[in-house]
Amino acid sequence: MRVAYLVNQYPKTSHAWMRREIQAVEAAGIEVDRYSIRRVDEPLVDPGDQAEEAKTRFVLHAKGAILLWTALTALTRPLRFLEALRLTWFIGRRHPRGQFAHLYYLAEACLLRRWLSETPVDHVHAHFGTNSATVACLANVLGAPGYSFTFHGPEIFESISHHGLREKLHRARFAVAISYHGMSMLKRWSDYDHWSKLHLIHCGTDATFLEAPEAANPANGRLICVARLSPVKGHLVLLDAVERLVGEGLDPKIAFVGGGDFQSEIERVARAKGLESRLEFLGWKSGTEVRDEVLRSQAMVLPSFDEGLPVVFMESYALRRPVISTYIAGIPELIENNANGWVVPAGSVDDLTNALRECLTMDLAQLEAYGREGRSRVEDHHDSTREASKLVERFRSQVGS
Repeated sequence: MRVAYLVNQYPKTSHAWMRREIQAVEAAGIEVDRYSIRRVDEPLVDPGDQAEEAKTRFVLHAKGAILLWTALTALTRPLRFLEALRLTWFIGRRHPRGQFAHLYYLAEACLLRRWLSETPVDHVHAHFGTNSATVACLANVLGAPGYSFTFHGPEIFESISHHGLREKLHRARFAVAISYHGMSMLKRWSDYDHWSKLHLIHCGTDATFLEAPEAANPANGRLICVARLSPVKGHLVLLDAVERLVGEGLDPKIAFVGGGDFQSEIERVARAKGLESRLEFLGWKSGTEVRDEVLRSQAMVLPSFDEGLPVVFMESYALRRPVISTYIAGIPELIENNANGWVVPAGSVDDLTNALRECLTMDLAQLEAYGREGRSRVEDHHDSTREASKLVERFRSQVGS
C-alpha cells in the first residue's frame, strides 16, 4: 500500500511529531511519499528534518509545471476540471483569502494529480484542514485517489470557511481530530450522517523523550517555553507575570526555544521591564536538544491565545516536568489543575502569575508528583507509535472505498 502525505509546510521544526508519525506509518509496512505546498522559511536544525526535506517534493517550487499541467488538465479532462473549478469557487466563498486565491489551489491540485499518477498511490492524507486539505480535495475531483485529513484546531478560527470545511469533510474518506475539542468542531460543521468517518487520533511523542533516563526536577526557577516567537503564543503576558513575581521577591528565569520575527518585540518589552537578564533566547533546537533543555527546567510554560494540543506538552510530561498553559481548545484534555499542572484563562496576567507562583514555590515532592502524573497520561494516550497504528488501520480499511 502507498500513501501520499500532503502538508502546507513540511518538514518543519515545530512539526517533529509529523515526522514521527510518517516514520511509524512506514514502519508498519506502508510506503509514504511526501509532498509539501511550500518550503519552510526557517532553518532546519534537526538531522531528522534535514533527511525528510530531501525526500519531499515541493509544489510551489515547480511553478512552470503548475502552469503547464493546469492548461493540460483543462484540455484533457474538461468535465473534471469544470467540476473542480465549480468546487473551488464554492469553497472560496466567504473565505478570508477570497475566491480568486483559491484558483491557485486548483492549479496546485492539477500538478499534484499529475505527480500522484507518476508514482501511483492508494490514498492521500493531508495535515491541517486548510489549504493542504483543499488541494487534496480538488485533486481528488480531478482524478487523484481518495483523501483524508487531520484537523488540528486553531485553523478554524482564522483561515477556514466553515462551509468549505463541511464540503471537504463530506468528500473525504475519513477525517481525524487530535483532541475531543477538535472532534466537536468537525461534528459541528458536518452532517450527522458523516460522523461515522470522524476519528480521534492523538499526536504523540517518541523514544527520544519516553525513554530518556529519569532525572530529578531541578526546582531551580527556570521555566522553558518551546514555541515559535509569535504574538499568538502569549509571550508578552508571560513577561507581565514574570515582572510581578520579581516584584514579590521570587527569582524566575525563562528559556525561549524557537524563533520568529516577534523576538525583537519580546526583547524590547523585556528591556522596558528590566527583565533582560532573566531571559534566554535559544533559537530552534533539535529534538535531543529540546529534551536536554526541558530536563534543565523546573516546568514548561506556554500561555497561548490559540492552540490545538501542543506536542511539546507531551514531551515535557514524558520527561516528568509539569506544564503551565491556558484553558483553550484541547489543552485541558491533557493538563489538569491540582493533578499534573496548571491551566489558566488565556490572556489573564493575574491567573498566570498565580500559577507561576505556585509552581515556583511548590514543595519538590509535589512538583515531581505532578510530573509523574503527566507522564502517565502521555504513556496512555500520546505514544506516537501506538497512535500511528490507529491511522494505519484507517488507511488499510479505507482503500478502495
